[in-house]
Parts: sequence; structure tokens; C-alpha cells
Amino acid sequence: MATTVYESIELELLDGTKVEVKPLSLKKLRELMKVWSEGTAKSTNEDEFLDLLITCTAIAFKQFSPALAEDRDALEEALDLQTMYKILEVAADIKLNDPNLLEAAKELAGQI
Repeated sequence: MATTVYESIELELLDGTKVEVKPLSLKKLRELMKVWSEGTAKSTNEDEFLDLLITCTAIAFKQFSPALAEDRDALEEALDLQTMYKILEVAADIKLNDPNLLEAAKELAGQI
């Protein structure tokens, strides 16, 4: 009997679409992490960072829901911020709403 070693969740998006989210294949993860590392280095404001989150979520959706991945407007209409955080957490192990990480990021940015 096979053992599953990853988390898989079903999310309902704002438009009512249900999507099963699980870790990305290595191919998709590499694509997402390349965009993530380049984007975080270049993001200078909240709007640019939000665009980066949406782009990374679209990459993840190539595996979960290709139709939504191809239609950025539909993807943006279907998502809220917390759902996007959860998708990136499960798909790529990027934890964006961890209070400890947020506090460390503020310290690094000189906001504290």
C-alpha cells in the first residue's frame, strides 16, 4: 500500500470553483521558484509584490487548473489574498502569513 507524504487540500475559490491543491511537480516548482526569487529581488512596492504573487499562483495553477492559469483576469477574480497564501504554502512551501517571518522581514526592511 502506498504512503502519501504530502498535504493535499481542496479549496473553494471566490467564484465557486473547487480546486485540489497539492505540492507542485519538480518541473513546475523550478519554474515558480525562478520567478519567485527574481521577483522578490525586484519588487519595490506592494503592487509589484502582489503581481508577483499572482504570477506565481498562475504557475501553480498550470498543474491544478490550466484554464484558470491561462486567464489572469479570471484567476484574479477567483482569488483572495488568504487563499493565494494557502495555495503557495501547499504548492511550493512558501509561507507568507507566518507571523515570525513577517516580523523578520519588517526588521530586515528597517520598518521596526
